[in-house]
Amino acid sequence: MNWEQLLSLKRYGDTHKRLRKEQDETRLGFEVDYDRIIFSSEFRSLQDKTQVIPLSKTDFVHTRLTHSLEVSVVGRSLGRKVGQMVLEKHPYLRDVHGYQINDFGAIVAAAALAHDIGNPPFGHSGEKAIGEFFKTGEGRYYEDQLTKKQYEDLCSFEGNANGFKILTESRQGRIGGLRLSYATLGAFTKYPKESLPKKPTSHIADKKYGCFQNDKAVFEEVAEELGLIKQTEDNDVRYSRHPLAYLVEAADDICYTIIDFEDGINLGLIEEEFALEYLINLVRDSIQTKTYNALQSTHDRLSYLRALAINTLINETANSFMAHEDQLMSGEFSKALIDCSAYEAQIDDIIKISINKIYQSAEVLDKEIAGYTVINELLNTFTKSVINNIRGELSNLDKLILKVLKPNIDLSKASVYDNLLSVCCYVSKMSDSNAMLTYQKLRGNHL
Repeated sequence: MNWEQLLSLKRYGDTHKRLRKEQDETRLGFEVDYDRIIFSSEFRSLQDKTQVIPLSKTDFVHTRLTHSLEVSVVGRSLGRKVGQMVLEKHPYLRDVHGYQINDFGAIVAAAALAHDIGNPPFGHSGEKAIGEFFKTGEGRYYEDQLTKKQYEDLCSFEGNANGFKILTESRQGRIGGLRLSYATLGAFTKYPKESLPKKPTSHIADKKYGCFQNDKAVFEEVAEELGLIKQTEDNDVRYSRHPLAYLVEAADDICYTIIDFEDGINLGLIEEEFALEYLINLVRDSIQTKTYNALQSTHDRLSYLRALAINTLINETANSFMAHEDQLMSGEFSKALIDCSAYEAQIDDIIKISINKIYQSAEVLDKEIAGYTVINELLNTFTKSVINNIRGELSNLDKLILKVLKPNIDLSKASVYDNLLSVCCYVSKMSDSNAMLTYQKLRGNHL
């Protein structure tokens, strides 16, 4: 791969090449990406989607929205640091093509801002609930009407692939989706493959998948424009990662490791003194003991340690990126950058505590169980109606349901797969509260 292609400013529908040196410096193309994402309705819905605590009404606990904003800030810093080092190593990118340090930061910031835009309500349990509906629930009866890859898209419903759809899918009045630059779309795509074969290698880019079957053409166009390396000689869609996708992933890893831990302390799920000691172990080389000891409140101590920890991991991740640049550019780097950290042991300790004390707390588990029930009911009702519509076997209830779905789903398609996937994507766009409210309406409990 080469940086000139990887930093492509091309957007869907472009007929002429966009050159960096011809960009308006007051509003660069990569910065336009950020604006389009942040003003989208799908991004706004993240304000009421689970990050750690489902349906939490506590004002200091993160939602998907605040998490995404913080990941974007970290991603911007990572991108700028890496951009500075890349331009020092490859000055022709600046001198000949006009790329600047902030271009790297803008690409990573925009991709990081969108990294959770495709996640269903109720966190990762929402993804699992959609998949379970088709693997073991009512949805399993559609298996014989689908190809293996189509069925796998549903059984392993993936927020990353749904995010790519949201960013790129054409609809009336919005051709090409948000029309982001291909560089940002590449950095967004952590898993540049289709759903099958499942985990063909141990490479981190093969861990999940990043595009649904009906988005393959757009996905391959983006990959070819960016010069991503095709990883298979057959018709399967599987490419190497865009190198900047590793920075988006690292920004997310840094934030959920440190900030989810902080939420656990604020909620009282993790004892303060016990938890602070783990954070101190992470920043022992940079902590100013006198400054820290002068802090009186838990909030101030957490804020100080959080800032130090994030800054420490940003610097180390940027240096790790450059140390492995050749492998990243050849598609051979096979693990997350944070897994190369000198602080891996401290990070693992924090994650283990978060799993035991936060992610498996009674409050989280109870509401995740409720999320399974809600999503199963929504999918069961909506999929029956759209399939009965294809078959011409609509009941009166189906007709009412379709009036609700019609503004959100293209009901003109005759494909079973397209209709089922459209229902999944519609449900996945719901906020936690909207999903709960819709569920209650379907059960006649909100009249």
